[in-house]
Amino acid sequence: MSNGARASGETKLGPSKDQAGAHLGHLPSGGHRYVVTRSLGRGAQGHTLEAIDKASGDLVAIKRFQVRGAASWKDFELAEREARVLAQLSHPSLPRYLDHFEEDGALLLVMSLVPGQDLEARREQGAALETRQVLELLRAIGDVLRYLRGKAPPVIHRDIKPRNIIQRDDGGFSLVDFGSVRDRLKEDGSTIAGTYGYMAPEQFQGRALPVSDVYGLGATALVLLTGVSPEDQPHQGLAIDVRRALGAGADPRLVQLLSWMLTPDPDQRLVDVPQGIEQLFGPPEAEPPKPEEAAEAKGPQEAKPRRERSKRSAKTKAKTSARRTAERHASGELSDRFRLRFSLGGLLVGLVLTVLVAARVANFALLRVSLPLLLGFLFTFISLVFRRKMPRASEGLRDAAERGDRQLRRAALRVRRRARDAARGTARGDRTAPTRVRVVDTEAEPMDDEGEETAPGARAVK
Repeated sequence: MSNGARASGETKLGPSKDQAGAHLGHLPSGGHRYVVTRSLGRGAQGHTLEAIDKASGDLVAIKRFQVRGAASWKDFELAEREARVLAQLSHPSLPRYLDHFEEDGALLLVMSLVPGQDLEARREQGAALETRQVLELLRAIGDVLRYLRGKAPPVIHRDIKPRNIIQRDDGGFSLVDFGSVRDRLKEDGSTIAGTYGYMAPEQFQGRALPVSDVYGLGATALVLLTGVSPEDQPHQGLAIDVRRALGAGADPRLVQLLSWMLTPDPDQRLVDVPQGIEQLFGPPEAEPPKPEEAAEAKGPQEAKPRRERSKRSAKTKAKTSARRTAERHASGELSDRFRLRFSLGGLLVGLVLTVLVAARVANFALLRVSLPLLLGFLFTFISLVFRRKMPRASEGLRDAAERGDRQLRRAALRVRRRARDAARGTARGDRTAPTRVRVVDTEAEPMDDEGEETAPGARAVK
């Protein structure tokens, strides 16, 4: 077991005989079951110890939370929550819950010891990780996040950083220190927990989501690749500029992957890390065969079964296809957000064109169809209403016109006769001639002095 073996993420302290002896025999559980051997680290939430389980002989990690005299009740609540959550989890890359109990005003959480070294200690020693190792880290811890996200309700770690990830002695990676864990979703009003630089932007608002852990994992990978803390990385607005941080010679697929993980908007952030890796880099390559297996596999190509050769060919084609797909993604394909914007723009243009066409059709229908129909209906209605009254009105007009014509002819005849009689009297010089003479033409309709008709043939002289 490495000297850096840990089960949680507190600040690492060197082992001390005094520290170890101070705790020997002071952990009563099943008759002094655990014997402390050394201190693994001390943090704000408690003290982590290495101990031997006398019942099984295994090395365990014991996290001691000092409840009595704690600054707030929140500390005890977090300790209890960590014990409760760990008891419900079972994953190869997580420490295994064993026991918890109280002693002298302290809560003690017993879990399996993860042999290895945390990545923060490795970073302080100047041992940077290669791209291949970072991808293995992202696959392993990404699989843990997938497992935590699938719980009901989902479990959120909230404090993923290099100190809380252990590279085991077997080369694998484990996630430890669930002191900031949350096992329920809340939109707001939550306590802010995490480490500055590795916290997603929404955590500063008291909101923690499953994708918040994806952000912390992406920041951890970037720090392990560059050796620069997240707050000192180049930024573009709120987002870390991954391309500038990794340099011009970085693998564009890795740049794309970390950019997805470090997107400030949680709705646009990558959700499933292993799936994103497979999309960009293809499925993980199979482990090379052991020497004895390779020796047994040697032989002429013709001796291999046809089915085995076809399977290998299919796998090669699948890898090639996946790699080409990843290269297309990394060489400048539009991201999902821009594709969504373009599709919305096309939808808007189509909607505007549809409205214009509909307006043109409506205008044509109004002028060429609706208006003539309306006028025809109006004329039909008028003709139906006034059909009976129109003949009577026309007859009355005709009679009135005839009477008026007769009156005009009579008046003109009277004027001509008076003028003629006056001319005759003047020519004779007869002063005794009557000053007013009225002659009624017997041919015309007889009329009296008042303009009334008289008997035919009557003549009146004054």
